[in-house]
Amino acid sequence: MNHFGYKNGTLHAEDVSLTALADWVGTPFYCYSRATLERHYKVFSGALPKDSLVAFSVKANGNLGVLKTLALLGAGADVVSGGEMAKALAAGIPASKIVFSGVGKTKEEMHQALTAGIYQFNVESEPELLALDEVARELNKIAPITLRINPDVDAKTHAKITTGKAETKFGIPFKHARAAYAQAAALHNVEIVGIDVHIGSQLTELEPFEAAFTKVAELAKTLRADGHSITRLDLGGGLGVPYQNNNMPPPDPIAYGKMVARVTGDLECRLIFEPGRLIAANAGVLVSKVLYLKKGDAKTFLILDAGMNDLIRPAMYDAHHEIVAVEEPGPGSERVPYDVVGPVCETSDLFAAGRDLPELNSGDLVAILSAGAYGATMASTYNARPPAPEVLVSGTEWAIVRPRLRHDDLIAQDKIPDWLAG
Repeated sequence: MNHFGYKNGTLHAEDVSLTALADWVGTPFYCYSRATLERHYKVFSGALPKDSLVAFSVKANGNLGVLKTLALLGAGADVVSGGEMAKALAAGIPASKIVFSGVGKTKEEMHQALTAGIYQFNVESEPELLALDEVARELNKIAPITLRINPDVDAKTHAKITTGKAETKFGIPFKHARAAYAQAAALHNVEIVGIDVHIGSQLTELEPFEAAFTKVAELAKTLRADGHSITRLDLGGGLGVPYQNNNMPPPDPIAYGKMVARVTGDLECRLIFEPGRLIAANAGVLVSKVLYLKKGDAKTFLILDAGMNDLIRPAMYDAHHEIVAVEEPGPGSERVPYDVVGPVCETSDLFAAGRDLPELNSGDLVAILSAGAYGATMASTYNARPPAPEVLVSGTEWAIVRPRLRHDDLIAQDKIPDWLAG
């Protein structure tokens, strides 16, 4: 459930008209619903075993307004860079609820995280383990760690968001786990606290999760027998969301939580989860204006003012996003097959091909749904196009939580060297 719907013929975010927002903010723009973010967080966290830490995946949506909304609910943060950690802290998420993931942590980032006092590092490799021990020794600190173990489980999702197979760059191979933990135990400035696993994103079945978690639960028992203190299991994120209205929905959080409890319940570990898409995807839309209707020999193109620089998921992952008219079409309105495209100079700047939509014309508004995760965070300035601004709605209130950059702002980021200045 989300809080976007038609009221008096116009699509609203909670109690705010998207047409009115377009007049105030201009298009394109992202709009997030606070009520939806809160509901999704509460439904997920309420389905989990007691005392679980829900660490929101900042890479999904790093807007400070979104992070603050979740921080007030008690959420932690899963970060993969020093910049994401700084954002989480700035939004009021305490360091004691931050886990640091990612395959390429720099020593500078390790220093930053150790100084802040984060909850744990999810260590991805043996070389990273040695580097972290070195930085912790220099700071006279002990780094709490889990080792991310790659269980070689097929997540049955898109190849570009699968992370738990042996051929991906993520984690330590399962068969090397015991040796890696023995190596960690011999170091003086890291403390083993648990195991980390993450097999991918947008999973629509529980079976891959259960297969991976079962392997991790067995590994936990083995490692305890080896003398290691395993008190935490970081089970990652990845639970899918419905992007298409006509698709079977992914497993609900209650079914997921019951499966987790069944597989891990006898270990008495604190569980950590890293949802991102599940919380944010359907809490956001991208609103865009139709620039032109172009009739070709083979297709009719609906050309929007939003482009792949604003929302790259369709171009990068062949991702499906529902597209709706902001002004509600009347009953029985004619539907037309459009290729919905943007203005970027790439054939891949395509939001939908042959999509049946109400008849639309220049100046009409559309909303691209389920855009709250991996939308604005993956935006770029390609074609020197300022990324879409972001708006957060709460009831009847709204605020611009990331302003639109001007062309002068983009130009100011570049510097002409003195030897070219003349």
